[in-house]
Amino acid sequence: MHQSVRDQDVTAAEHLEAEWRLFQAFETGTLGHLCRTWETPRPVVVVGRNTSVADHVIQDACLRDAVPVLRRFSGGGAVVLGPGCLNYALGVSFVSYPELEEVAVSFSTILRRITAALNVDNLSVAGGTDLTLNGRKVSGNAQRRGRHALIHHGTLLYAFDSRLAARYLRDPRRQPAYRAGRQHTDFIGNLPLSRELIEDRLGAAWSTHQEESCFGF
Repeated sequence: MHQSVRDQDVTAAEHLEAEWRLFQAFETGTLGHLCRTWETPRPVVVVGRNTSVADHVIQDACLRDAVPVLRRFSGGGAVVLGPGCLNYALGVSFVSYPELEEVAVSFSTILRRITAALNVDNLSVAGGTDLTLNGRKVSGNAQRRGRHALIHHGTLLYAFDSRLAARYLRDPRRQPAYRAGRQHTDFIGNLPLSRELIEDRLGAAWSTHQEESCFGF
């Protein structure tokens, strides 16, 4: 099932809380497969559960611009969300797919399936948790894993202003090799797809496979 949330009055904090509740539902087995997408009309910074805000976020700029800094329940670094950045979440049960209990395998499998669903030339997995288009990052991803399930969520950039990342985020100390020291504006790209088309392709892939093999796993 695909759920696209387009209510612009729902805040990013409320979306993240909804994803936490989804993870709990996946973990307890009260919810099966779901692909959920949403977008925030205003910039917001989101950091991983164990990420240092001071090390990753330019807090003075966030304060001046009234940009919220939120903490998500999954791992990973810091990211700026905003217009042109589609956020998505996928739930997967280990009961049905025990092979995805291994972290690297789960990232690789899910990201390869998303790449196939989007069907964009030169789109590939890089750095273990990213998608790149012609060497530029167009998707960052993180997971929260329980005993019985995981939630995989990330971003898909299609019309995002990379200058927002440069304004609100410090250059990370730990970088994937493919970044090659590039600044945010030289590193971040966009998919040549509309939000509607991205959602259609993700939703179609999810719906097609959910009964027999969740998202084609």
